[in-house]
Order: sequence, then structure tokens, then C-alpha cells
Amino acid sequence: MAAKRGKGKRKSLWKRILGYLALGLGAWFALTISVALFFRFVPVPYSALMVEREVGSWFSGPPHEIQHRWVPLEAIHPNMGLAVIAAEDQNFADHFGFDWKAIEKAVAHNERSKRKRGASTLSQQTAKNIFLWESRSWVRKGFEVYFTLLIETVWSKRRILEVYLNSVEFGDGVYGVEAASQRFFHKPAKALRPGEAALLAAVLPSPRRYKANAPSGYVRTRQDWILRQMGNLGGPDFIKEL
Repeated sequence: MAAKRGKGKRKSLWKRILGYLALGLGAWFALTISVALFFRFVPVPYSALMVEREVGSWFSGPPHEIQHRWVPLEAIHPNMGLAVIAAEDQNFADHFGFDWKAIEKAVAHNERSKRKRGASTLSQQTAKNIFLWESRSWVRKGFEVYFTLLIETVWSKRRILEVYLNSVEFGDGVYGVEAASQRFFHKPAKALRPGEAALLAAVLPSPRRYKANAPSGYVRTRQDWILRQMGNLGGPDFIKEL
């Protein structure tokens, strides 16, 4: 009898644990969906990337000064949206968060080259910048998949592009295209010319290494390539069709 009671107590304990886990998981899904719905309409004032950079500066180096100003997509010249799509994700308008052909090409390239190539879409980068920490772990990648699917479901493509352009890092402490345009070209993002937009997009692979205000030969070469791709995509009208 005592053995049966012991087994019954263990089963009851596991049921309670599983119940708490299910409750916690349900609450987490409800919270993340609510946050995504909220930011579908409301400007994102602060990103997880900004938080990570600032907290990191508390333990090493000088304080992390953040330059950031949210502006609506209408206050950003279409050249800039076109430039980041040309540079980072030319199938942005057609995929649902993941560009499987680009992933296959990146895998094939990385198998034969020491210089690794990524295949993250603008949607993936937006999900990571806003919600997640920087890491190459499988756990973080798993969360990235979830948040990418979430924003693709809840937000429009134009909203994803708007959030991306307002949160992406263009230099040390410089977040969003309005801050970058004012910092490097002394003008609002609404006035960016194609060459300036392409130059900002050219530093995105490593914005703390490459400088839009002191471009290296590599950055200039990439800028020229991006300008050609912008033309191939059809120019600024491409953004209006999103």
C-alpha cells in the first residue's frame, strides 16, 4: 500500500510540474504575441541589441552612447529601403521570413570557403535585433525562427522594413537610418541620395568595423555593387509596391 501511495504522489507531482510548465509556456506565447501586436502600431523605442550593447559597456570600455531616433517609413527615402533589400535580402518581398535558396547557397559556399557567408533575411535580422541577444547558439537560433515567423504573421512587409531601418546598427552607438543619416551626412533620412543609401547599406555586414564616413576600398566596392542591384530591382518604385 505504501509503495502504491508513493507512486501516486510521484505521478501527482509530475502532473503539477507539467501543468506549471504548460501554464508558463502559454503565458510566454501570449506575452510575445501581445508585444508583437503592440509593436505593429507603436514605434519600437529600444531594441534588445541596444540593451546588450549598453549592459556590455558597464563591464568593459567607456559608456555606450546611443544615437537613435524613430521615424516612420514615409520619412525615409525609398532609396534606403531599396539599398538594404538589394544588399541583404533581394527576395524580401516574396519569402515568409526565410530565403531557402539563399540558405542552400550559403551552406554550399561555407563548405568550400574559409570566409563564411550568412543567409539571414531582413525579417530574421529584425527579429534578432528587437527581441534577442547576439549569439550563434542553436538555442538562440530556435528563438530567432519563432520570432521571425511571429513578425511575418503579425506585421506587414512594410512594417518589418520600417522596424528594421529604425533599429539596425550603422555604427558604434548609431541605430536606425535617421541617426545614421544625420551623423554621417548631416541630413534627414528623407533626403538620402542613392549613393549615400548604398554606402550605409554597404557597412551592414559589420557596422562596428566598416565606416560610412571613412569607407575602405571594400566598402566602396560593395557600394558600387549595391547601386547596380538597386537598378536591377527597378529603383525606388520597388519599395512602393511592398
